[in-house]
Amino acid sequence: MLRRVLIPNRGEIAVRIMRTLARLGIESVLAASEADLDSVPARLADRTVCLGPAPATTSYLDMAAVIRAALAAGADAIHPGYGFLSENARLARAAGEAGLVFIGPDAGALAAAGDKLAARAHAAAAGLPVLPGGEVADEHAAEALAADIGWPVLIKAADGGGGRGLRPVREPAELASATLLAMAEANAAFGTSRIYLERFVPAARHVEVQLIGDGCRVVALGDRDCSVQRRYQKLIEEAPAPGLAPGLRAAMHEAAAAFGTRLRYRGLGTVEFLADPAAGSFWFLEMNARIQVEHPVTEAVSGLDLVAEQIAIAEGSPLRPGLAALAPAGHAIECRINAEDWQDGFLPCPGTISRAVFPAGPGIRVDTWVQAGSAVPPHYDSLLAKLIASGPDRPAALARLAAALAACRIEGVATNLPLYAALTADPEFAGGRVDIGYLRRFLDRAQAGPREPAHG
Repeated sequence: MLRRVLIPNRGEIAVRIMRTLARLGIESVLAASEADLDSVPARLADRTVCLGPAPATTSYLDMAAVIRAALAAGADAIHPGYGFLSENARLARAAGEAGLVFIGPDAGALAAAGDKLAARAHAAAAGLPVLPGGEVADEHAAEALAADIGWPVLIKAADGGGGRGLRPVREPAELASATLLAMAEANAAFGTSRIYLERFVPAARHVEVQLIGDGCRVVALGDRDCSVQRRYQKLIEEAPAPGLAPGLRAAMHEAAAAFGTRLRYRGLGTVEFLADPAAGSFWFLEMNARIQVEHPVTEAVSGLDLVAEQIAIAEGSPLRPGLAALAPAGHAIECRINAEDWQDGFLPCPGTISRAVFPAGPGIRVDTWVQAGSAVPPHYDSLLAKLIASGPDRPAALARLAAALAACRIEGVATNLPLYAALTADPEFAGGRVDIGYLRRFLDRAQAGPREPAHG
């Protein structure tokens, strides 16, 4: 059994992991950068150690520093959360070599899922539908492949994530320059310029399936819709994905489990798909081999503590009986509250929180790391909190969400709270008629109206 866990992360996910560790009687050690040593997570941890200077490259992304911190703190294990080194196969391998438990998949599964081209190959071998496409070495190869698979196309970084290196291209004349830009962006972000092309499905929905495995058996724990995105960054997620025919939903769950089974997956992970519910079709996108930002909506409709499930698997326990038979109860919707001005290109807005008032009540959950006086540093992503509303059905969850958004106040920095208030009142969203192009359509309509205040 684990006694002490190092968390080399920050923000709301660090607080979220600590909450479960405390419930399980496991000590938490936060490994924080200099910028986060006086943060709410640092004050909540049983112990805090400094990883390094504020830039992520010298702290949260410094693998050697993470291993040193874990050993110096006498930790049994590392829980990486999401982002930073959470899907780094080298960290998982180094942790094992140092005698530490890595609370996540093994290095082999991380490597297979992290290389998008390798993941495509595994998905096809497991019988999952994949979009036409393949790796390209330069703009000339991209032009030849695009002519073969058809337009429009999407350029993707082979070792990418977080929306970087992703470029939709709708016209042949734009492809050469877009390819070179994507290669440069991928190289800057991931240290490699490997890219590939896929057929782009602009009206599809983004649906993902939550998996858990113990290395021998893999089961699906439900699905989520994550179609409300800007620049491939999710903003709103809900569970279960609305409007899927039972046969399509079951097929996606079975496909995700087949993919996890091929990798002999151990831990928590998410298989992401593009889906065309009208045609009853879906295609494999990628696998995220970690806990997701949006995991609370699955917890809300399943009654599970997914961090606790991760820890149990890491301690060597097999999957609990009954997990495969879980069915969602009710509906849940999550909004990511970011420090950004949504009417100015979603420009990040670091600063100091002068006021923070979060709602409470039946069916309302808030995961956050901020309070009045919290500094929002410019070095990291802008996520301040996640507001989750659940209810017996989607209309009830949406009504609770709208009321909770109206009660939420964050001042001192610009936030996207006004955007969510507008989205939840939009008939297209309220009716569940969203796809990956929905937010762009909404923003185009909103640009014609008066500018809203950016502060919550």
